This record gives sequence, structure tokens and C-alpha cells, in this order.
Amino acid sequence: MIRSIPNINTSRLILRAMKPEDFNRFAQIWATPEVARNSSDQPTSRGKAWDAFLRNAGHWEMTGFGQWAVIEQRTRIMVGQTGFFFSACAYGEDYDPFPEAGWILAPDARGRGLAREAAMAAHDWFDRVIPGTLVARVGAQNTTSLNLAAHLGYEEMRETECRGESIVLLRRNGPPTAG
Repeated sequence: MIRSIPNINTSRLILRAMKPEDFNRFAQIWATPEVARNSSDQPTSRGKAWDAFLRNAGHWEMTGFGQWAVIEQRTRIMVGQTGFFFSACAYGEDYDPFPEAGWILAPDARGRGLAREAAMAAHDWFDRVIPGTLVARVGAQNTTSLNLAAHLGYEEMRETECRGESIVLLRRNGPPTAG
């Protein structure tokens, strides 16, 4: 099991371990209504953001995978996060046992293909190091993330509800085939 968090460099991004100095930006991103609309029901309080921040660090230690901070190389600013985690959301035996993929970008970083670049780099790492099935959940109205999931090779399993919102459960049985 991997105990150190690898750095991944792309042409515009660095995916790296979250550091204590990233917390203010992490909390700021999760407090925005745009992020809340696509990932939770309300903007995240600073206290809940701290809990999630610590969970991210611990996840790597316990499972050998987790979420990276997405850093824009040009500015050295954290623009989001991406990676994998176990969520224990009780969606069923065809979902719960598998690592869940996720990606979040700050609203001011959207529209430049950064989420796609980061998520592809993370998935490439997963496919090399811990190959296997992945799952994801995306808000049914979040067409941008649904399109990204399709590009990454996810296929729809079913639609369900989470906190009163309609979400799509997705599954990826390995990297997409070229074709």
C-alpha cells in the first residue's frame, strides 16, 4: 500500500498532497454556493471543511489512495481537488465496495479544461497503481461533470436521491478503450 502521496505534473497543473497552508483556500472553495450546488446541499462551514480536510489526509494513510490538491502551475494557487475515496453512502453492493472518484474546481478556475486535465491525470495514476472498478456520483443537472465522467469512461448505473437532490450513480470498470 502506498503511504506517500505522489506528485503528478501535467502541462498546467500539479496534483500534490494537501498541506496545512492549503486549508484556507480549501475552506473558501467549499464555502462557495456554486461548489455546494454540485456537491452538497449547502456551502460547507469552516468546521466541516476542516473535518473533510483531515479526512483527505487520513484517507491516503488508511487506503493508499485519496484526493490531491490541484495546484495551477502558473499561479501556484490551489484551484480544486481530485482523486479517490471511500464514501460509505449505502448506495448498494454494486457501488459501495468500490473507490469513488471526485473532482471539484473553484468557480474562478472553471471553463479552461482544468478539471478534465486533473481528473485524467488522477485516473491515469489509478489505472497504473490500483487498477480496478471505480464509481462516481454526479448531480443529475450537472452536465459538465456528467460529460467529464463519460470522457473518463464512466457509464450510468442508475439515478437516485441524495439529500433530496437527484444524482446519477456511475461506474467505470477500467480505462476507456481507444476507438
